[in-house]
Amino acid sequence: MASIDTGTDDLLAEISDSGVGIVTLNRPEARNAMSDQMNGALASVLTNFETNPDVRCVVITGAGGAFCAGGDVKGFAAGRGATGGPTGPDAGTHTQRLSQRATTGALYLMPKPTIAAMPGPAAGAGLGFALACDMRVAVDSTVITTAFAKVGFSGDYGVTWFLTQLLGPSKAKEMMYLSPRIDMPTALAMGLVNRLVPADAFDHEWRNLADQLASGPSIAYRYMNENVNRAVSSSLFDSMDVEVTHHRYCGTTEDHRNAAKAFVNKESPVFHGR
Repeated sequence: MASIDTGTDDLLAEISDSGVGIVTLNRPEARNAMSDQMNGALASVLTNFETNPDVRCVVITGAGGAFCAGGDVKGFAAGRGATGGPTGPDAGTHTQRLSQRATTGALYLMPKPTIAAMPGPAAGAGLGFALACDMRVAVDSTVITTAFAKVGFSGDYGVTWFLTQLLGPSKAKEMMYLSPRIDMPTALAMGLVNRLVPADAFDHEWRNLADQLASGPSIAYRYMNENVNRAVSSSLFDSMDVEVTHHRYCGTTEDHRNAAKAFVNKESPVFHGR
């Protein structure tokens, strides 16, 4: 396991021997609520992981039994950040747009499998971080909520878009307007999480899934991710055209050739990302 200096204690990062890049939101005293330092470091680490050949899967998790409480509401109440800080709302809006693209946006577009490992609650913008990932593994006793309406906010960090894509506009509006606390069996049935596990099996479950993805066909994964993302806003025929372009390219790779031979020989394939 190789640790990465993020420049702040608010975010920890490391790369496992199996090729999993792990980022840990680390403000447990605030249920891992966001800070400028956390988000800036997260953006830098995700940029590193995107092109780092040693990273084949990315996991984002939280310290101290929570995933992420979203924005720092106590800071907002004290006048920090809610209106853009001392530079005013216009500059603050632009700065947050950049932050969202570099964090939530980077997770969504990451050309490697991403997992949100949720040891506890996710709320507000923290839910955006989780929904931006390809899969979510959660402790079965946790809850999620949008929370924005409770503090007079309309929502940020992609929560509106992800909920609309996953649930449809009517259910997304219900989630945004009423901020219900969603337990994990309900979240699983709604398609908001992929796997539920007891707390004592949580670390084993997400690490095992991450290792499985890290050992998989990374080139094919990259194009699977792009295919699905494009399908969200494309017609059937546009999606099929993109699919066949990516599919045929994958057919030229060493990974495909070796895996095809392994399949015929009834062996387990080994992928090298070539």
